[in-house]
Amino acid sequence: MKIQTPLIFITLVLLCLAAPKVFGVVPPPDGGYPNFTTAEGQNALLSLTTGAANTALGAYSLFSTTTASFNTAVGAGALDLNTADSNTAVGTAALLLNTTGTENTAIGTAALEFSDTSEQNTATGAFALFSHISGIGNTANGWHALFSDASGQLNTAVGINALASDNNGFNGSFNTAVGASALFSNMGGDNTAVGVGALDDNVVGNENTAVGLNALLRNTGSNNVALGSNAGSQATTGSNNVYIGYNLEGTAGESNACYIGSIVGQTSFLGSPVFIDGNSKLGTLTSSRRFKEEIKPMDKASEVLLALKPVTFRYKKEIDPAGTPQLGLVAEDVEKVNPDLVVRDKEGKPYSVRYDQVNAMLLNEFLKEHRAFVEEQRQVEQQDRRIQEQHATIAQLRKEIETVVARLKQDESKIQKVCAQLELSKSVPQTVLNDQ
Repeated sequence: MKIQTPLIFITLVLLCLAAPKVFGVVPPPDGGYPNFTTAEGQNALLSLTTGAANTALGAYSLFSTTTASFNTAVGAGALDLNTADSNTAVGTAALLLNTTGTENTAIGTAALEFSDTSEQNTATGAFALFSHISGIGNTANGWHALFSDASGQLNTAVGINALASDNNGFNGSFNTAVGASALFSNMGGDNTAVGVGALDDNVVGNENTAVGLNALLRNTGSNNVALGSNAGSQATTGSNNVYIGYNLEGTAGESNACYIGSIVGQTSFLGSPVFIDGNSKLGTLTSSRRFKEEIKPMDKASEVLLALKPVTFRYKKEIDPAGTPQLGLVAEDVEKVNPDLVVRDKEGKPYSVRYDQVNAMLLNEFLKEHRAFVEEQRQVEQQDRRIQEQHATIAQLRKEIETVVARLKQDESKIQKVCAQLELSKSVPQTVLNDQ
């Protein structure tokens, strides 16, 4: 960092040597004057003519002011070259070189010292906005805050060395830095850094947000978000990353990565799975009837599952360096079977498979098979019952037949006895008596 403090005293010496030997207020400065004017100090308000409501306390304070009004300068050389209205400088050499810039406030040694035509800047702290020349709407609060900025605008720096580094006199615009050394090296725009060392090394990165100690410490990329101490602290040139959580440091050069702490290892026994669409929107699915229309049975729609081709695979090394074996589907293959079963990226290309829909189809196919199995079992049971009934009938008939046969055997025995008796009676000889 270049510290230009010696230039203050060189400038003051030159002004002293070149100053004329007359005063703009009569008698020479020693208190209050007409038109709400106050001057105290060597050559304070030396050139004043018609200006009103100016206050100059200190050698060469408001030295060049003639017709300008509503300025306050407290400190040697404060607002020395000023010719504009409504500036406030408190501190030696504060707003020293301001000429036509208006509505600036500088509090602290050399605060806004080199400001020339800039407007509506506020610098509080020694050397705050020290090198600033022409930008508008900057706020610097802290030692060396926005120290090297020359032409940036609408920056806010709060803290020692916030937005302080010398980058060819430019610290970018629309930046907010709160914390010691926050956005220290910045030249980019639209960055927000809250925390000591947040976005410390950022040079050309734009539209970054870092909240936390050393958040995005080494970042030079754009469109990154880091929340938490050391969040994204190892990320460098990558862009479009999100780091949420303590010590989620990230990896140098990565882009489009998202880290969220306090999730892995945590168990939630209730709730819904979280999904993300091609536009990076997070959300959960709902199954309530009140959110649905055209509800009808899935029927044969799930039969496309029979055409899917499950595969084994490994992710490429940049995704999974360990090469863990995986099971699943290939989105491009699924798209050929049913385009509605794939998730697409922002360009509309197949990105993933809607496994939740596949699961619903599997359930439908399972239920169809289950219903078919249940019907088959019912028919088998009916057939079993009929067979059992037939067996019972056969058994009953068998008993009846056995009863009939037994009776027939009994009758046969009786018949045989009768027959035997008849045969016996036939075989007995007959005697005929003759009386003659």
